[in-house]
Amino acid sequence: MKNHLPFFFWCIAFPFVIAEAVSSVANNEVSALLSIKASLIDPLDHLKDWKVSTYKGDVGAVHCNWTGVWCNSNGVVEKLDLSSRNLSGLVSDALQQLHSLTFLNLCCNGFSSPLPKSISKLTHLKSFDVSQNYFVGEFPSGLGRMEELTYINGSSNNFSGFLPKDLGNVTTLETLDFRGSFFEGPIPTSYKNLLNLKYLGLAGNNLTGYIPRELGQISSLETIILGYNGFKGGIPTEFGDLSNLQYLDLALGNLGGQIPVELGRLKKLNTIFLYQNSFEGKIPPELGNITSLVLLDLSDNQLSGEIPVELAELKSLQLLNLMRNNLTGQVPSGLGGLTQLEVLELWNNSLSGPLPVNLGQNSPLQWLDVSSNSLSGEIPAGLCNGGNLIKLILFNNVISGSIPLNLSRCESLVRVRMQNNLISGTVPPGFGKLAKLQRLELANNNLTGEIPHDISLSTSLSFIDFSQNRLHSALPSSIFSIPTLQNFLVSYNNLIGEISDQFQDCPSLAVLDLSTNSISGRIPASIVSCEKLVTLNLRNNNFTGEIPRAISMMSTLAILDLSNNSLTGALPESFGNSPALESLNVSYNKLEGQVPSNGILTTINPGDLIGNAGLCGGVLPPCSRSSGRTMSRERKLHINHVIAGWLVGISIILSIVIAVIGGRWCTRGGTQMAVVL
Repeated sequence: MKNHLPFFFWCIAFPFVIAEAVSSVANNEVSALLSIKASLIDPLDHLKDWKVSTYKGDVGAVHCNWTGVWCNSNGVVEKLDLSSRNLSGLVSDALQQLHSLTFLNLCCNGFSSPLPKSISKLTHLKSFDVSQNYFVGEFPSGLGRMEELTYINGSSNNFSGFLPKDLGNVTTLETLDFRGSFFEGPIPTSYKNLLNLKYLGLAGNNLTGYIPRELGQISSLETIILGYNGFKGGIPTEFGDLSNLQYLDLALGNLGGQIPVELGRLKKLNTIFLYQNSFEGKIPPELGNITSLVLLDLSDNQLSGEIPVELAELKSLQLLNLMRNNLTGQVPSGLGGLTQLEVLELWNNSLSGPLPVNLGQNSPLQWLDVSSNSLSGEIPAGLCNGGNLIKLILFNNVISGSIPLNLSRCESLVRVRMQNNLISGTVPPGFGKLAKLQRLELANNNLTGEIPHDISLSTSLSFIDFSQNRLHSALPSSIFSIPTLQNFLVSYNNLIGEISDQFQDCPSLAVLDLSTNSISGRIPASIVSCEKLVTLNLRNNNFTGEIPRAISMMSTLAILDLSNNSLTGALPESFGNSPALESLNVSYNKLEGQVPSNGILTTINPGDLIGNAGLCGGVLPPCSRSSGRTMSRERKLHINHVIAGWLVGISIILSIVIAVIGGRWCTRGGTQMAVVL
């Protein structure tokens, strides 16, 4: 019986011992948390409840209710989440006293200090997130001893030095994210041991060397993001063994060589981003085997050859970007049958032939840019069948035919850029009614007919360019009153008629180019109401009358070209005092008088004044003595004619007066003689 007494007393005492131990731990953790708070800068006072009550006994588990603190069933801190609280200052070494901590999140704050090395003593950590701060210095070593760690996120900081090699020992790790810092050197080959790793993000650093082919051994990898670094070499062929890989981003990684055909074995891959590298050779037809592929971007490389027809087998493809390469041949007609395609960018290659006739007909096409190639044929009629087309960019090709009528009814359009082609026919009506359309560029084509009148109804257009066509009409009334219009260019057409006095409301107009047309009449004085006008080009037209003096004092006007018209009168002296004017050309008009000698007119190129026989002085040859009195031969003749007219008029009036007086005298004399008789 006596032998059982110690055990009996132990059973009674054990709960009290445990309670005492828990209370001691709690006291230590409260002290640690208060030390952590003391080292922080908390301008919004998020941690105002981190304080000990006035109770004199043990604090117990009072800290388990503090902001960002979670405890387990024993009242011991196991989770500390201080993310997104606008904190800064220092991360205290007291953190290591939270021995049972499994979750630490300091994300999205303003820390700009080094991380304490003592973090490595938190051996029970499973999740560690310090992303989106400004932490500096080397990333703490020692985390490789953590046997339960599954998540490390140190992205978007200012860490420097080498990537920690010892992390290769954390075989439980599933996520390793160090994107967006200043790590340098190679990727440690020890990372091949991370056989449970699913996410590897090292993009946006200063990493160099070859991408380790050993990474191809991590069959669990689902996401690889290594771009925006300074690697050498190419993509390891061993990446073809990553059977679970879904996302591959090596963009802007300084990589070269050929794209491995082995990537075609990755049946789960949905994203390939290899843009802005130096890959060369042909696009592997084997990529057509990746039927799960949704996004494929190989732009800004040195790829050559034709676009593989096998890419038409990618039935889930939403984005295909092959722009800025050296691709030749035709656009595979099968691409028009991709029913999920939203973005097709092929610009700046050497592609030829027509676009797929059914492109966009059965897909939610939003963005088509095939500019700067040698494409021919007609514009596919069904581009906007899905009602999703936002940007249509076809410029610098040899595309012909007319503009499909349904394009001018495509409510989703924001940009239409089809300049520098061989497009003919008329501009279809309707573009002015598209509520989202901002740019309409049809310059340098073979368009005829008139500018549609509904263009002036637009409430969204900011850029209109119809220049270098064969349009023949007057300008639509109130076209300059489009509230968003900034640039209106219609030079080198056959436009006729006068500009109506329609400038009372042009709040945004900055560039107006009506040059090389047959527009006549006077320059409307109301143009001065365009308070943001920077460039006004009216050269090579049939404008008459005087230059409105108010134009010379427009506060933003920097470039004014009125050359090759039939303008008369004197050059406004106020041009010399214009607040913004940098370039003025009034050559080849019928201006007369002395050129003012002030402001820009003292340094103007005489060539910008020639062709006005009546102009003299200033930067031109001085006015002659006779021209000093009459300013010009024409003006002298005009004045002589006026004087002669006055003399003739006065002579006639005097003759009449003399005749009347003489008649009265004769009548009076005759009457007197009759009385005498």
